[in-house]
Amino acid sequence: MVTTDIAVANFNVMKVKYSFHTSLRGCRLPKTEKIPVMRGQWFIDGTWQPLEEEESNLIEQEHLNRFRGQQLQESFDMEVSKPVDGKEAIHSLKLSRNHVDWHSVDEVYLYSDATTSKIARTVTQKLGFSKASSSGTRLHRGYVEEATLEDKPPQTSHIVFVVHGIGQKMDQGRIIKNTAMMRDTARKIEEKYFSNLATHVEFLPVEWRSKLTLDGDTVDSITPDKVRGLRDMLNSSAMDIMYYTSPLYRDELVKGLQQELNRLYTLFCSRNPEFEEKGGKVSIVSHSLGCVITYDIMTGWNPVRLYEQLLQKEEEEELEDRWMSYEEQHLLEELYITKQRLREIEERLHGLKASTISKPPVLKFKVENFFCMGSPLAVFLALRGIRPGNSGSQDHILPRTICNRLLNIFHPTDPVAYRLEPLILKHYSNISPVQIHWYNTANPLPYEHMKPSFLNPTKEPTSVTDSESASAVPSPTTSPVMVRRHYGESITNIGKASILGAASIGKGLGGMLFSRFGRSSTTTPQTLETGKDGGEGDEKKATPVGTPPLPHSGSGFLEPIVELEHRIDFELREGLVESRYWSAVTSHTAYWSSLDIALFLLTFMYKQDQEDSDKSNLDTM
Repeated sequence: MVTTDIAVANFNVMKVKYSFHTSLRGCRLPKTEKIPVMRGQWFIDGTWQPLEEEESNLIEQEHLNRFRGQQLQESFDMEVSKPVDGKEAIHSLKLSRNHVDWHSVDEVYLYSDATTSKIARTVTQKLGFSKASSSGTRLHRGYVEEATLEDKPPQTSHIVFVVHGIGQKMDQGRIIKNTAMMRDTARKIEEKYFSNLATHVEFLPVEWRSKLTLDGDTVDSITPDKVRGLRDMLNSSAMDIMYYTSPLYRDELVKGLQQELNRLYTLFCSRNPEFEEKGGKVSIVSHSLGCVITYDIMTGWNPVRLYEQLLQKEEEEELEDRWMSYEEQHLLEELYITKQRLREIEERLHGLKASTISKPPVLKFKVENFFCMGSPLAVFLALRGIRPGNSGSQDHILPRTICNRLLNIFHPTDPVAYRLEPLILKHYSNISPVQIHWYNTANPLPYEHMKPSFLNPTKEPTSVTDSESASAVPSPTTSPVMVRRHYGESITNIGKASILGAASIGKGLGGMLFSRFGRSSTTTPQTLETGKDGGEGDEKKATPVGTPPLPHSGSGFLEPIVELEHRIDFELREGLVESRYWSAVTSHTAYWSSLDIALFLLTFMYKQDQEDSDKSNLDTM
């Protein structure tokens, strides 16, 4: 029989089910919430619950002092608790409310010193029962299962940064709790559908609001005392939107989130050095206003640059339209030429600096997937001048060189959420979003195989804009150039778009929460322009002359003239007995614990990881 010196035995403590999630690595917990992490040493037989740390340390110290150098059998079965009838205790330890008896090196019992326990032990021993079998609790040094070299958490191949929206000041630490809920639901989905994979996805909360100074307590000092609770709630939630639309505080919010994302990524990589070496991927899940801030960080959108373009445009119009004397006109022309020359010199200087000094990227990682939940991003983009184009590419609003995939998730009654697809192709406003599968659906159809369908197959044009949209579709007598027409500009040439829309963003947000319940059925006609930003891919996607307008079957399925490369809008399914008005109140904060969303997120991330793995294997072969 093999024996081991107990003084040097590694007694397999670390395989404890109270695992410490890697998600807590690098997370900034609230000051009021501390999570102790300790090493388990002594466990209660049967339940395998660890003893309190103070008692466990005292027992461990006494155990080593008394039995150091003695031999311990390694072949005993820790799952079987054998009584020690007839055995006398060879050593004892008195604790504050209990005492411990050692009957051998591996037979240790804990007894309560309460009066009732003492009386019960006396009675049972007089009846012929042993002390251990009557009231003792057997203790085990080490956990029920032995640890092995392979006993470690699965490798993290994908990390997901979870970004909060408004209201974090009102409930600090809420994003950590929400991320924990999302992580728990994802674990359940992983165990059910992805248990055969050797890697896993880790969710990390990004709390960026609490570190910001902003106006200090100025807004609180000017808040009236009447209905103070309601006012404080608005100051701690909706005020974040006003801060972000303020030219004074916007940069502070952007830099706060940007720095926290980079800090967490650097910290995670320092503690998991193999993550980057093995091609680990990063995705971002943003909620509410966090979607807009994350988008602006990735794209580098800057309202100051647009304001400068607006001033330049106004100066040019002033020179053309305003009547003035010859001398005044001559001076303004000289001023304009001087400013133009100054801008050229500045551009050359910036180009020279850029060629000698490589500017570090805004984010230290490439974003693989950008998941928006309950997002008002479409409203912000519309007010910045983004209009539908004639290309079905995601590049129209978010270039794929910045982010591989954009996905917009929303509940149908969420009053803050808006669709993104109609900003890329106009006719998608009449195409329903993709329905997210219920998590318990048997053999669901893959999302890429789901055909688009009309929201209302029998709907007729009810406005001037709808009629113009229909007329823009090529007919047998239409010239090929008609296929190239679109309604505006993309993000790549937004400088020429309606910049005044950016200036009115604060006014537009005022009615954002109520616009879902009172949309107008008529819209302002827009001027059709000949498309300018189409590539060879657009030529291939353009329908040949002679295609009838938007054919669709009676079931509502259709094949539009230009289709999106990938669907972007994904809608949760409504419950059968769900009240829409009650859902409008609760739906915006109900994404975190949804099993449907957890399955949706993991489906896309694991699919991409599997495709990349297969491609790597083919390249190796």
